Amino acid sequence: MYTIGEILGDDGSFSSSQMSEQNPEMRETAARICRDYLHGAWKYVTADNIGFKRISGGLSNWLYNVELPEGAAPVRGEPRQVLLRLYGQVHGERALEGLITESVIFTLLSERRLGPKLHGIFPGGRIEEYIPARPLLTKELADPSLSVLIAEKMANIHSMQVPISKEPTWLWDTMARWLDTATDVLENPGEVEPKLLDNVNVLRSMDLSQEVKWLRCFITQTKFPVVFCHNDMQEGNILLRQNTKKPELVLIDFEYCSYNYRGFDIANHFVEWQYDYTAPEYPFYHERGAAGPTREQKLNFIRSYLRTLNKEGTAEEERMMREIKTFSLASHLFWGLWSIVNAKLSQIPFGYWDYAVSRLKNYQELKEKAIALQMDPVDSGVKRKVTDMD
Repeated sequence: MYTIGEILGDDGSFSSSQMSEQNPEMRETAARICRDYLHGAWKYVTADNIGFKRISGGLSNWLYNVELPEGAAPVRGEPRQVLLRLYGQVHGERALEGLITESVIFTLLSERRLGPKLHGIFPGGRIEEYIPARPLLTKELADPSLSVLIAEKMANIHSMQVPISKEPTWLWDTMARWLDTATDVLENPGEVEPKLLDNVNVLRSMDLSQEVKWLRCFITQTKFPVVFCHNDMQEGNILLRQNTKKPELVLIDFEYCSYNYRGFDIANHFVEWQYDYTAPEYPFYHERGAAGPTREQKLNFIRSYLRTLNKEGTAEEERMMREIKTFSLASHLFWGLWSIVNAKLSQIPFGYWDYAVSRLKNYQELKEKAIALQMDPVDSGVKRKVTDMD
């Protein structure tokens, strides 16, 4: 059994030096895992001769690129290099349950070639295909040929039958958890730079609990399609394979996968067209409000999605367009809460307070439009007044 605990300190914590590729114990652990779970030339690797490089590391995962020794040739079709993923700190039953669910999902997606190939799974981590690829750029989400491919990938995921709960409770359960934490964070935000206090006060002025209640009432009054969703199809989670004759995409990062409303996955993807997370300086993102998809761009995506599922038709196209309007609100509120939570808890440099204000202001604007237009979220022929739900 090879868990990250083998190389942790006595208190269960770990440091970057312990997890470094220069640490002999770390290299030995990686070599043993590869010997046990891979075949062919991997049976003879040692800590001294493997290629070993840490790709990234944090509280949740440590990722390493492991290669066969120089001059060692694969003998039975085994990979020349792999991605070794070690799970980080896992506390509580919910976290353990999440790891198990994510492993099941990863395995199913691997078998259907919707994600990286799975080479091995062990207590404490897994061995994945190492993909020579790069994440898409935000502007590439609007590329018509790539958008069609993304829609196909999403449709394939939505058609999966996965052995987990089929009820769309994930969205509401996650928002409820984040709301509790966000409320505590806003009451006691810790040390906040003076220039960010205005953002904190803007967020404090919002009745986030009431907004979650309103949104849930707005959405659950109608029976929307529920499918297995990725729930975070932003550009960073869509890889473009290198050195291929035609564009090939691979999806990664399945931690948010669950059964959810179809409209959320699609609307959330389109909202991401407006946020570029590659800014080198604070707040480390650019908001590009004018970069949201046009009607034609949405229809290009929707038609590819429906064509993949053999469900083409104008009526379904218009129904999905209305779903996108409804669930764009959910996307903004969802990630707004996420950002408040991370403003205090995350160590990653990012303008969480700014981002939370941006997402929640966009949510409020869309809500006001919905109320003003008395928007009917379904193709029912019966107009429901949104104001009745306040």
